[in-house]
Parts: sequence; C-alpha cells; structure tokens
Amino acid sequence: MSRYVVTGCAGFIGSTLVDRLLVDGHFVTGVDNFSTGLRRFLESAHKNPNFEFIETDVLNVDALKDAFASAEAVFHLSANADVRFGTDHPGRDLEQNTIATFNVLEAMRHNGIKKIAFSSTGSVYGEAPVVPTPENGPFPVQTSLYGASKAAGEGLISAYCEGFDFQACIFRFVSILGERYTHGHVFDFYQKLKADPSRLPVLGNGKQRKSYLYVQDCIDAILLAMDKAQEKVNIFNLGVNGYCEVNDSIGWICEALGVKPALEYSGGDRGWIGDNPFIFLDTTRIQALGWKPKYGIREGVIKTVEFLRANEWVFGERG
Repeated sequence: MSRYVVTGCAGFIGSTLVDRLLVDGHFVTGVDNFSTGLRRFLESAHKNPNFEFIETDVLNVDALKDAFASAEAVFHLSANADVRFGTDHPGRDLEQNTIATFNVLEAMRHNGIKKIAFSSTGSVYGEAPVVPTPENGPFPVQTSLYGASKAAGEGLISAYCEGFDFQACIFRFVSILGERYTHGHVFDFYQKLKADPSRLPVLGNGKQRKSYLYVQDCIDAILLAMDKAQEKVNIFNLGVNGYCEVNDSIGWICEALGVKPALEYSGGDRGWIGDNPFIFLDTTRIQALGWKPKYGIREGVIKTVEFLRANEWVFGERG
C-alpha cells in the first residue's frame, strides 16, 4: 500500500481517482477548497479509514506542505477548467493553474516527494497543424488562457524534474465524460433541454469536431502510466481513437432524453474565444503501455446523461 495526495479531490476526476485508489488499498490524503468540487462526491471516501481530507486552497503553500507530509506521490488535479469564460477573469487561470502548480511542486520539494501526476489538457496544442496530434507535434501559439496556464504548469514541472530529480507523468486530456460530470457541453445541453425541450441554443455551427474520453478509462490510463512510465518527464495524450461532431453528441443526448428540439446556432464556426473547432489526439504513446479505452464517445455521452438524470441535484449545486 502506498500513500498518495490528490489535489482537487472533490472534483469530477479527482473524486473518481480517490475512490479507485482507496479500493486498491492505498492511503489517500485529499485536498480541496470546494470552489468547484462537491462534498457529496467524497461521501464514500469519508467512510474509508484510509482517507484523510484537508480543506484548504492550493494557493496556501504552507498548508500544502503540511498536507503532503509522508506522501509518496502527488496526483495534482486541482485546476480552474473554465475555458469558455477565461477572458472574463484572466487572473484566475494564472493563479489556480500555474501558481497553484508551483505551490504543489514546492510542497513536494519540502517533503522530499519526487513523483507527480499532472492533469494537463489537449488545449495546449491550440489549433494544431497536425491531426491526430502527437505529444511531440509542433507547439502552437496558445489560443486560450486555460491552455496557456496549463502549458506554463507543464514547463514548471519539467524544470523541477530536471532541477530536483522529480519524475512526472503529464496527461493531456481531451474532454472527460461520465459519472460526477458537472461541467461541459452535456451538462449545459441537459440543463437547457430540461428547461425547454422544444429548443436548444448551440454555440457554434454544430460541426466542431471533438474527442471525448470516459472517466474510468481516464483513471485506468493515469494509474497505468504512473506504474510503468520510465522517463524523467512522461507526456501522454489521453483520448479515444476518433472524434464526433457536436451535432452527433446533441443527437445522442436528445435521443436519450426522448426530445426533438429545434437547434438554434450562433457564433459562427466555433463556440467562444479560444474554442478549438477540431480536437483529436494521437494516443499511440499511452497505448504502447498496454492501455486502450473500453468505451467509445457515444457510450460516454449516454453514461453522462444517465448520471445527470439520476442526480439532478448537481444542477442545484453547480447551476
């Protein structure tokens, strides 16, 4: 059994990872300030004697130094993932994604922890000139504050690996779907259709091509990489071997809900400033370790709709 820290432990991916680590018999210290995470997502974890929760902000480096004591590795999932409204509060990405990552690294250094898993994003590729996009593809001009802040976090981690002999697994996700999902297009469309099933406003033209990954497949990849990765800095794209149009996803959501709304498009060929109209990542590197997703995009969308339908309380918490 190992002792791990998970930042952002009350979030969608973080809480799912916590539960998996506990099921596998590990000790877990969870860190969250509930700015976006939900207390109910930690209910099962709190029943496990191997779980310790510390409510603090990742901007409080002294609190992190205390929280990280005795840990063997850190899963740093805490972040501001609000890509769409990044230009409304430009400092938030810098603080919660870049400075927070620096604080995590300093807390690790203080405690002699050498291993980190970092949730980055496919957004760091901007509008990639190579699709499907490999990890070593041309590094682009950044198109979102979120992507820029995550790229900066990756840079800090790489520098700590070189300067302080850390080992890192950096995961560049596509959008993640599944149980405990509370942010993104399925959440937004579900909420709109519940309010008015006759019409659905859609940002963009619906032809944006996106890739998605089911959350349990994502956790499988993270844990496998942390176990098998050999390099000092290991960068892995996480996604499925394909993509869909936003219109496809809308069709699956509407079918699952039994509605046929009129679609109302706006905003041209993309949804918002910094929205990448085509995201498709090359996942050869993580697959070489023996991983492949068990679920496709359509299955992930349907599972997400089923979760939201069974847990509509999340709209009161996050709406």
